[in-house]
Amino acid sequence: MKRVKRRYLALQLEMDSVPSEKELMDAIWGSVTRLYGEVGASLTSMALINFDVSCKIVVVRTSLETLGAVRASLACITNVTGKVASVHVLAVSGTIKALFKRF
Repeated sequence: MKRVKRRYLALQLEMDSVPSEKELMDAIWGSVTRLYGEVGASLTSMALINFDVSCKIVVVRTSLETLGAVRASLACITNVTGKVASVHVLAVSGTIKALFKRF
């Protein structure tokens, strides 16, 4: 059985207000589902790792095979809970430890 390789993305949320973790993940999942459908979204194995409300930095885990799809989906986010927003990828890493060293 092959081991699943994961990647961790540090994301910067550009938005006037701060959404809850659930609202943010709903927006991300919605964007992935719109672009790649339910099957494509399920292949991402995406999960929220950390959400720093003060800096609006989010850490998300995904599989290596779907990293490009997730990055494309993040670029398509234009609103979160009806408010104008954008998400920028700050860094990608293979481990959480290396990702947190950068920030």
